[in-house]
Amino acid sequence: METFVQIAIYTLVGFLAQIIDGSLGMAYGVSSTTFLVAAGVSPKAASAGVHTAEIFTSFVSGISHWKAKNVDWAIFRRLVIPGVIGGALGAYLLVNVPGDVISPFVNIYLFVMGVVVLVRAFKSVKGNLLTGSKLIPVGLLGGFLDAIGGGGWGPIVTSTMVASGHPPRYTIGSVNTAEFFVTVVQSLTFSIFLGIGDYWKVILGLALGGVVAAPLAAIMCKKIPEKKMMIAVGTLIILLNARNLVKLFI
Repeated sequence: METFVQIAIYTLVGFLAQIIDGSLGMAYGVSSTTFLVAAGVSPKAASAGVHTAEIFTSFVSGISHWKAKNVDWAIFRRLVIPGVIGGALGAYLLVNVPGDVISPFVNIYLFVMGVVVLVRAFKSVKGNLLTGSKLIPVGLLGGFLDAIGGGGWGPIVTSTMVASGHPPRYTIGSVNTAEFFVTVVQSLTFSIFLGIGDYWKVILGLALGGVVAAPLAAIMCKKIPEKKMMIAVGTLIILLNARNLVKLFI
């Protein structure tokens, strides 16, 4: 009975996290990892569990965004290989070096990106649109920091691209689709160096909830007006990272 209750709770967390991630392009890993760490799971094990569950959720999410015609394949191609490389490096580093050292700098960067996204939602600001090879370091950094922090691929890549002027719908669809490949490599790296067998309940619950929510989230992404989506993305980025920054001084 206790096992069933635990899995049910993790399923609910996975469902809510995927609704946010699939419709706004971020925060599955951030929200799931926050809950797991608060429940007493170690940061390394939480990151490993979340990314293993994301293999299933990101696969369904990518298929859903593809069917909803939310994917720009040019963006996808520029992000996926750098993201895979960065994700593998970050996962390997997390096993050996605490990720807490770099977290404050990531939070500050994301907070600023959130402000930029909000400004763009209310004002027509012409920025330096990131295209072509300029997307490569974004994917590399996103994959690297995602593995270290248990989440960050969506917040870093989506927020940076939307802040530079990319349409939210196609950015979110492309970033979510590329995330599947990034997550597979991260999970394999964690499995080799850390192991995930002791956290099967976490993985099962998060995966079940995320898989159920993914198609619904993709439809929401397609239907939500661009300005409202940008406001939601910017607000979410600011709130999540403001919370983390406040915790540093308490």
